[in-house]
Amino acid sequence: MTRIMMRQMQDNQAGIIRTVKASGEMGRRMRDMGLVPGAEIKIRGRAPLYDPVALRVMGFTLTLRNNEADHITVTPEA
Repeated sequence: MTRIMMRQMQDNQAGIIRTVKASGEMGRRMRDMGLVPGAEIKIRGRAPLYDPVALRVMGFTLTLRNNEADHITVTPEA
């Protein structure tokens, strides 16, 4: 299984979160939003300058800055 950083995913690409390496307040906020290992995500799109990224997780859409997405490792679907 190939693992990549969430920032490297393409638009409309789906995958499963494997690790969330953020700690402290950022880590808590990510967990509260449903960004936990095992969660299925799908990249919905990006802003014109590629930051932030919009993604779909657990039935809702949220946005993350690229520096936040760098803390998340994903196994993309083939």
